[in-house]
Amino acid sequence: MNFFKFIIMIASILPILIGTQAQAAVESLTRSNIITKGYLRCGVHTGLQGFSIPDSKGNWSGIDVDFCRAVAAAVLSDSNKVKFIPLTVKERFIALQKGQVDILSRNSTWTITRDTTMGIMFVGVVYYDGQGFIVKKNSGIRRLQDLNGSRICVQDGTTSLINLGDYFRGNGMRFSPLKYGSSDEAIAAYDSDKCSAFTTDQSQLYAQRSKLKDARDHTILAKVISKDPLGPAVRQGDDAWFSVVRWALYAMIIGEELGITSKNIKLIKKTSKDPRVHRFLGLYSNTTGTGLGLDGGWAYRIIEQVGNYGEVFERNLGQKSKLKVSRGLNELWSRGGIQYAPPAR
Repeated sequence: MNFFKFIIMIASILPILIGTQAQAAVESLTRSNIITKGYLRCGVHTGLQGFSIPDSKGNWSGIDVDFCRAVAAAVLSDSNKVKFIPLTVKERFIALQKGQVDILSRNSTWTITRDTTMGIMFVGVVYYDGQGFIVKKNSGIRRLQDLNGSRICVQDGTTSLINLGDYFRGNGMRFSPLKYGSSDEAIAAYDSDKCSAFTTDQSQLYAQRSKLKDARDHTILAKVISKDPLGPAVRQGDDAWFSVVRWALYAMIIGEELGITSKNIKLIKKTSKDPRVHRFLGLYSNTTGTGLGLDGGWAYRIIEQVGNYGEVFERNLGQKSKLKVSRGLNELWSRGGIQYAPPAR
């Protein structure tokens, strides 16, 4: 075979090879198993206001809960096809590693150790958080330096314990950590005056403060001592599933960027002339779902059934919730925050 015939042969089979590779890219054993079962298994917190908490009838709510519902809407066409599995701090990563859950959506901090040594991958950031401290207003503690030499309640087995030690030792401050197995135990010890402060992610401080007899007697110090990007994770080894879950999060953010909400999406579908909206919602062709192994309506279902990122934030954590947490860093990049999604094209 001469050189020119060889080039012609390669050119003729290249489209077939590329097509095969593209098809392989969207195959996901995890997704196939979910479709076979008919539901998504989502690992969540055992009960944290704003993130994942069951009511008296066992109905779950929270931003982490809604994220799993968004994935179910994309993959199973029904946001209700989720089985929520409550997990403790010690159980959460083991359950994901062993395949007991399909997604871990449990206010977990994305760190290099967790991302590279535990066989899991974080798909993105649902909530940009930072570690803070809650103290009693009548304690006289107004700033972090006032806690020098104090006993501080903290949950064991979390990044909060590591951050606490790093900050105090790094600033030449003394402290005595009182370690507890759960956040509820730690806040109860703080409320019983066993320590001068309780430390954890600020989001948890708001949630735990709401449980105290009189939340007005407690204040959250302004100082934040860490970066704690909280986000969902999946097992390593199924890149196609990783992409589906990651883009479910991005779809919620893009929906807010484009001004598409669960309330106006039907009208926008009928009236919008914006090509970005057409591509995102898959109105005329499946330009965004093909590489994910999904049909063209996957993003439409997420917004229609669950809502965009802003809607989900406000009803669970923001001004429409009990916690009244401001958007802060979790505001869109175009409004002074750092929530940002790659283009849907």
